[in-house]
Amino acid sequence: MLTWNEYLRMLMGLFAIVGPVGAVPLFLNFTENLQSQRPRIARTSGFAVGCILTLAVVGGTQILYTFSISLDGFRVAGGLLLMTVAFEMLEARPVRTRHTPEEEQEAIDSSSVGVVPLALPLLSGPGAISTVILFSQQAGGATHKLILILLCWLMATMVWICFHLAPEIAKRLSRTTMNISARVMGLILASMAVDFIVGGLKNLLPGLGS
Repeated sequence: MLTWNEYLRMLMGLFAIVGPVGAVPLFLNFTENLQSQRPRIARTSGFAVGCILTLAVVGGTQILYTFSISLDGFRVAGGLLLMTVAFEMLEARPVRTRHTPEEEQEAIDSSSVGVVPLALPLLSGPGAISTVILFSQQAGGATHKLILILLCWLMATMVWICFHLAPEIAKRLSRTTMNISARVMGLILASMAVDFIVGGLKNLLPGLGS
């Protein structure tokens, strides 16, 4: 089990990669024709995010073993993916690893936007899943995984709150404020990505640590 400061850092990392506040404009756009259903869609998105991240905590290691992927190799690959997301957040650009314009257009005409594409791949996409799997490997024992699952559901609750209050958030936060928030989250994400990459490379290439 890690220290509570380290779990707080994990929660901040999850908040940065999931980005519920930054997804508010997309939520409003996707549900423009479904305004009466927004509360239900918000609940569905939060629940789906919690389920997806929990599955990553519980079954992530088995997935790596199934495909014979080393943990250190996954650390490097996950770190590079997070770095890509972080750079796009630092430039306040839409993150292409989360969704594509085609998915966005399809979502506008869909009644199941709470799960696809809002929960997956927008919120709990490859970056979030990779992050959770890497977090689950930072300590052993059932207690660590239980705490991590609780963090995932806390993040799911944040998603629900942000989407439930989306119209009010959009009124009070300007585009500039949201861009600044995205850049700060991107900086946090970039620092985490560096830690993942360096940690993986040290074990893959022991000579780098000497």
